Parts: sequence; C-alpha cells; structure tokens
Amino acid sequence: MSNLPPLAADRNCFYILTEDCAYGNKYFQAGNLCFCSERSYLRNFSEDGPPACFLKVVMLDDSSTVTINLEILQPVRQEAAGFLLAIGSHSERLDSFLERQSLEGALRAVPGQNVMVEVEREFFPGVVRYIGSIYKPSLAVLTPVFFGVELQGEGENRGRSDGSYHGTEYFKCKRNCGIFLPFSKIQFIPTSGNDYGKQKPGKQDTEEVVPVKVGDAVSFFVDEIPTKGIAMAVYREGSQWFVKVCPEEEGTTDIFREIPMESVVKESLQSFFPMFNSNMGFGKPSPTKQEISESSEEGEGGNSPLEVNSMVQITLDKGNQVSGIIRWLGYLPQIKDKMAGVELDEDKGVTAGEWLGKSYFHCAPKRGLFVRLNSCQPDVRFQSFPNSDLSLGDYRQEVLPEGPESFPPLRNEAAVRVLQGRMKGIQGHCNSCYMDAALFSLFSCTSVLDSMLFMPFPLCDRNVQGILRDEIVNPLRRTGFVRASSVMHLREQLTDKGQCSSFTNAEKDPEEFLNLIMQQILGIEPLLKLQSGGQEQECYCYQIFMDKQEDLVVPDVQQLVERSFLSSDLKLVEIPSCFIIQMPRFGKEYKMFSKIIPSLELDITDLLLDSPRECCLCGDVATLECSECFKDKVFAATGLKQFCSSCSRQVHSHRLRKAHKPRKLHIPEEFQSWSARGCQQVPREKLELFAVLCIETSHYVSFVKYGPGNEHWMFFDSMADRHGGENGFNIPTVTLCPEVAKYLDWPLAVLALEQPRDMDGVAKRLFCDAYMYLYQSRKMALYK
Repeated sequence: MSNLPPLAADRNCFYILTEDCAYGNKYFQAGNLCFCSERSYLRNFSEDGPPACFLKVVMLDDSSTVTINLEILQPVRQEAAGFLLAIGSHSERLDSFLERQSLEGALRAVPGQNVMVEVEREFFPGVVRYIGSIYKPSLAVLTPVFFGVELQGEGENRGRSDGSYHGTEYFKCKRNCGIFLPFSKIQFIPTSGNDYGKQKPGKQDTEEVVPVKVGDAVSFFVDEIPTKGIAMAVYREGSQWFVKVCPEEEGTTDIFREIPMESVVKESLQSFFPMFNSNMGFGKPSPTKQEISESSEEGEGGNSPLEVNSMVQITLDKGNQVSGIIRWLGYLPQIKDKMAGVELDEDKGVTAGEWLGKSYFHCAPKRGLFVRLNSCQPDVRFQSFPNSDLSLGDYRQEVLPEGPESFPPLRNEAAVRVLQGRMKGIQGHCNSCYMDAALFSLFSCTSVLDSMLFMPFPLCDRNVQGILRDEIVNPLRRTGFVRASSVMHLREQLTDKGQCSSFTNAEKDPEEFLNLIMQQILGIEPLLKLQSGGQEQECYCYQIFMDKQEDLVVPDVQQLVERSFLSSDLKLVEIPSCFIIQMPRFGKEYKMFSKIIPSLELDITDLLLDSPRECCLCGDVATLECSECFKDKVFAATGLKQFCSSCSRQVHSHRLRKAHKPRKLHIPEEFQSWSARGCQQVPREKLELFAVLCIETSHYVSFVKYGPGNEHWMFFDSMADRHGGENGFNIPTVTLCPEVAKYLDWPLAVLALEQPRDMDGVAKRLFCDAYMYLYQSRKMALYK
C-alpha cells in the first residue's frame, strides 16, 4: 500500500479505521476517527527513511495515542470528519464513509435546501436551517457537525425542539417542528443549481409533444459508438429539451449523460426496465387508483408467486443475468404495470431505492433496480434442486413436519452420517460466511444455546426465532443441509430489526451477528457476568485484551484467558453455560500469535469470584491470591497463584517476594472448616471446547467437535466449491479432520517449530487462523 498523502489544507490529518484494532488493553472498532498533526505525519514519512507501515495517531473518542497499521487507515477531509463524528454508531459511521453518496450530499448542503428526514424509521420532508456544532465551544480538535432541520408537511409536530438545543437557539421554527440530527438520517434533495432543479415539463408544457419520457429506453452515440440507456429525467432549458440518460453499460455505472432531445432515439424496451405506456401524458396523473401501493398489495389479477423478500433473477438486454431480492412491490407514477424494487447482489443497479427523487426502499448505492414484476423470475439457485447430472448428490431440501418440532443435536456416528459430505452444512451466499460458520458451530452438535429456539424471552421476535428454529436448525439436524435462501430470510429479518442496512449483502463479523440476535432481537440473558473493581459487567462474547507477551511463543487458550483476566482484574460472577472467547488480534490481518493451541478443557475454577480455591502448593483451601506471583514458575508454569495462610507466609518471606501484596479471598461458609474435616479436594470447574471459528483472508470457516476423542473434529466451509460460475451456486462441504489429534498430542517445542504449510489437511487453519473459541458447561446448560 502506498503512503497516505497528508491533507495539505489542514493543520491536522484525519483518518477513519476501516477494521477493528486492538492496541494494548484497548480495543477500537472500525469506524473510529483519529488524527495526527501534519508535522508529525511529515516527520513519520521523511524522504530520507524507508516507507513507514505504522502511524502514531490520537483517537478522537478518548484522546489516547496509539500506533496503527496504515493498511486499515483511510484519510478523511476535516469537513467530512466533522460530519462523520456526529454519527454515534461506529459501524454506521464507516458505512456512511464507504458509501459516500450521503456524505457528499452533506458536504454540498446549504441552509434552505429541501431534504427528507428519517424520524422513527419514517421519512418526512423538511428544510435545512442550520449546519454546524450544537455543543458549547471547547478546545477539542474536532467537533461533530449536525443538521438543524425544520420539519414540514406530514413531519410537523414530529420534531423535538423549536430550533433550540440545550438553551441555545440555532434557528426558529414552530414548537416540535425542529430536529437536530447527523447527515446519515437525511436524504438530500439537489438544490436549484443541480440537475433536478432544472425546469421540468409542467402543466403548461403538456401541450408540447415530448417524444421521450422518464423511464424510456433510448439510444444515442458516444464517440460514434451507439450506446443504450434509460431516460432518468427530461427537462427544458430555455427553448431546448434535454434528456438525462443513465448509460446501460451492463448496469455497472452511475454516470449520467445530458443529451439534447434531438440526439436521442427512443427504443422499444425488451427486459431491462419496465415498459411505459406511450399514450400516457407526462404531466397527467396515473390511470391507476393510487400512485404507490404498499409492499403487501396484491397484483391486479396477477398470479405471480413473487412477493417482498423473494429472491429473483432478471435478464438484461445483452442477455446478462443479475440476481437480487425484491424489497418493494407496487405502482410507480405514470406506469400502469406493477413494479418491483429489487436490491441486487452486486453493484449493477442505478439507484439506492429512489425513483424520481422519492425513496421506495433502502439499499446501498448502485444496488437498486426498478423492473416490471413480470420481468422477475424466481432465482433457480435457491429452488429445490432437481435431479441432474452434476454428480453432487441430491440437493433437495427434505420437507420437514409442520409445527415447532425439534431435532436433537448430532453427535458421534449420527453427526458423521448426516453432516459429512458435499452439499452439506449451510449453503453460503453473498458474504454470508460469518453467519454460516457461527450457526453451524452453535447448533450442529450441541444444544447449549437451544433456549434461543424456544424460550419466550421478553424482547423475543417470534418471526426471527421461528426462522432460526424451523428453517435453519431443524433442517441442519434433520437432513444435514440448509439452503442459502433460508439464511437470507434470517438476514433480511436482521436488517429489518437491527440498526444496520447491510446484513443482506455486506461482510460482517460473527460477534456483530451474535450480539444483534442475542441482545437486540431475542433479548436473551447475557452469557457472561463479570466483575472488575467491584463493578459488574455483562456481555455475550469476551474479547481477550493483553499486551504482547514475550514469554508466550505458542500459548494455549487457558493461558490467554488467565492473563487477560489478570491484566483486567476480572472475575466470573457465575459459571457460564456458554463462554465465547475472541482471540487477540489487530484487525483481521495481524495476529498477535502465529499459533494458538486449543485447550480442549478450560479450567475456570480460579477465575470465579466467590468459589472455593485450592492452594497451589499444599492443596488446602486457599485464602490469599497473589497476582505478582503469577509469572513465577517456581510454583507452576501456568495458572493463577493462590495460597493457604501458612504457605503464603512461607512464600512471601523470601526477599524477592516480600514486597508482594496478596489479596484476601472470600471463602464460602461451607468450606471454612475444609481442612479440619479432612474432606476431598476442591472441585474443579471446567468447560469443554465444542467449536472454533477461524478466518483467513476475510473468509470464515469452523471446526466442530462432534465426539469425545481428540480426533473427533469436522471442518465446515459454506463456500468450499461453486457450480455454474457467476450465475451458479455455492457448494457447502463438511469434512472430517482427525489429523487435528496428531498436533494436539505433540510437545509444545515441536509444535512451535512446525511450519504451517507442512501441517496435514486443514489442521493449519485450526492452529493458525483461530478467531473465536466456543466453550460450554453441560451442567449449567441444564439450568439456562
């Protein structure tokens, strides 16, 4: 990657993180903003020295100074950084930066401009009255820039102010008609100086014959080359008419051309865009009873099986096929046919869900397309697979019994019989690997989180729970195969219920998916309850934070968890039924350790808050814990160090340990007289490993332990192979990988020297690419 150029006009250079980043014991999400001074930048990239790979920056969130890999930094102009800083969600901030369209609209916006404002998931018209900071002056390097909008029309009384914020007046409007919000909640309507503001044919122009209308397919010449396109706007400047055309060019461009009317030839449209009624006057109302129908409206006399969220294929003029999901059904102004608004899988559309300045659905720029409903065909990739000559087996989804019948997780020989093979597991589609791997790991061979499928949680969305149980988990356990359409159905629901519009097509991380479905949608009780410094914390996934440990070359998970808990002064308040642990990384690319050994059992006895613990020397009940003795290998190579009173006195009488400050442990009453009664040893609380998620080059796969032996591992890849090229489908595959046992039995010194490329089968992925470890407590799963 080339060096990032400094922004010459700014005293500071601003950047946005494009990937998550860990630095020491801190963790910064992608979407965080940071900066460095120009002087610091130039000093870092002096011509005399070699090109730098890291840059020291200051994070805007907490003013901490960190060193970050240039690969995950993108430069941002200062004006744009102010707008981005107003967005509270880091993921939404990054999405807005990458999509660019809305940000560019914000940079061009001016007071007095008409906009559409999102209030409680609905859009209302308004006028920009103020652009700037709404916080009191401070010495901060950068302040968030908000838009003050006066809501109008249907938006009146849906605001939150009269133009004032915290006692300071920024503009005047009626009570509850003003609102302050970031640009991500605004759709910017071009000002009078832009294309859409040019004179359009109005009522006085309808007498004049306009040969080309909005939506018509047209032809024109570019450098003497005939080119096809679609008319997106028709307007007049003075006495001359112009057509604003989006060239077809296989649907991959959003460049518009403005061409004089006499240079454009209208064509009959075949299949790319909807047919228009040529007898329809441009300024006359549509002959249908209403211009726009609701998404749930039935077609007039139509028997199409397609509906909102159906997966479809569309054939373009040159025979090229595109696929996507229907996001809207209804009637558009001046079009008599029923239309479908489709979100495409690729950037081959011409819109973000708008038609003539009005939004009908939401998707990423260049992903939206409006077509006649009868131009859409069901996507054959996700229909029941007919018998064919592919020699890949029978891919047809077995019809399951109706009702909430449940199937148990697969173990031992049953897991091998049902799950092993090609076209087994969960079929991947359109960046779904993070979800495929997570679902396969959580539900194929364990029931630790089956409560997600049945329990009536307070916030539970029954639709999501039903899809998860009946369309994914039950088919997986019954037939060993889940179609991509079932996962896409779940992804659509997550998009609707969550606060991110890209769950159907964008790359995500497993923890983002798990936090959304567990916390925001199903509302299940947090899996982990932690305490640090007397303060309790709750979470669903635990991220390991730790500084680089020079004495750890090839650590196991037990060591990493213990050191992370010790450095953060954490304890488990209770035994978790499921413990999901994220490995230490700097983004997706940089791994802190080249190899990590899976701990098949995770001993959490010494990590529990008020649990009896054993003296590491004599085995009696421990009363004191010493964090400073943690790395002292005189007692034990690994593990937390706790002592009974007598052992602690002897240990800390040594001159090298006299300055240590052991901390008193709380001993439950029933164990106070443990030694006097001569009882058995302190029971150990252990969790067992049941799955590992791995990542390599942004693609997630998973290892699942299906039996008790070290060799009982299976490897799952939702996109292991593909049939049919661009218009084909992915072939998920589950393979057994007994070779893992060989490396688990190796001595640490031998394993550390083993080159990843020399490891058998897929074992290298497990030891070198681990991203998330999943542990379970079988006894606690019975109660949760």
